[in-house]
Amino acid sequence: MAALASRLGRAETAAVVQMSARARAMRAEGLDVISLAIGEPDFPTPPVAIEAAHRAALDGQTKYPPVDGLPVLKQAVRRKFQRDQMLDFPIEQILVSNGAKQVIFNAFAATLDEGDEVIIPTPYWSSYALTAELLGGRPVFVSCPQNNRFRLRAEDLEAAITPRTKWLLLNTPNNPTGAAYAPEDLAALAKVLERHPHVWIFADEIYEHLRYDGEGSVSIAAIAPQLADRTLVVSGVSKTYAMTGWRIGFAGGPLPLIRAMALVQSHATSGISTVGQAAAAAVLDAPQDMVAEMVAAYRRRRDLVVEALNWMPGVTCVAPEGAFYVFPSIAGCIGRRSSGGRLLDTDQDFATALLEEAHVAVVHGGAFGMSPHIRISYATDDLTLTEACRRMAAFCGALGYRP
Repeated sequence: MAALASRLGRAETAAVVQMSARARAMRAEGLDVISLAIGEPDFPTPPVAIEAAHRAALDGQTKYPPVDGLPVLKQAVRRKFQRDQMLDFPIEQILVSNGAKQVIFNAFAATLDEGDEVIIPTPYWSSYALTAELLGGRPVFVSCPQNNRFRLRAEDLEAAITPRTKWLLLNTPNNPTGAAYAPEDLAALAKVLERHPHVWIFADEIYEHLRYDGEGSVSIAAIAPQLADRTLVVSGVSKTYAMTGWRIGFAGGPLPLIRAMALVQSHATSGISTVGQAAAAAVLDAPQDMVAEMVAAYRRRRDLVVEALNWMPGVTCVAPEGAFYVFPSIAGCIGRRSSGGRLLDTDQDFATALLEEAHVAVVHGGAFGMSPHIRISYATDDLTLTEACRRMAAFCGALGYRP
């Protein structure tokens, strides 16, 4: 048999995908499984986006698009950056991709040489590390524990930078914790980065509008314009507008990097779905009332879940400032035995037992680089969340001491 590429040995299926697949399989067997594993809004795509896609298709906008994005969408993205983050990228410094995930791939493929280091604050979204490793990079994980509200400290960033550092990945609000950086946090990190001009900054702001602490969208690119020549600002329509399946992400950054990323994209996927781009342009330029309505619902759900978790034996949870995840510690549950007889030596054991016995799917914290925690997505309706919390409370309440 012909051999596969050795780089595949550095890749693995993300735990979120694995847990979601297991939950679907159990449902197919007829079991009543509640999945809180995947970060996907339960709201429908806004009608303005669907109508724009329909019009584009009827108008014949179904041919090959430019690799870097249709002008109508790039102009809408430019206005969005100006409106929401006080950033002004000329359209030639904007790239449209197949979701924000392709932006990560493009950026790493365009810049990483074998052994280059990517600083990733922990906990982290697993695709950051997996993509870096697949493309020859070496993730450097910097712990950001719960007692610091899961935020990267300037002194820890300084200690992690070496001559081989190529990127700092900064995700705010954060997946999996919901932590959001304040302007003063970003300014402190920027001072460190000023001393290290060889380091690119990847500002993943896909959850930028999902904030509950009274702060607006804050970008390190706006806080530190002196770093503009090496800062890539990344977002998309998936989370803010409940358009995960449309696969529209975008980035603004320095022209040499954007051109290099477009070159990678030209050989990988070429341009992005024309009708999807029409939908994204329409929703970005539409009145944003729908976003405020979704944010209010997420805030209510966050409060429901955080309160319920903090009543559960062995569980503690800080209230996140943004996104639609909580990342509670389950330290008090480790080393105990479930009512079904399973020993819970790790957070993965906890997540597996919770799914098998209580039929609630969550993702173990080790998949995001920090244990013993679990990630819960509250991007689902209140009744489902209430029932999931009831099952989890019963599961935790029934844990016995290890014999």
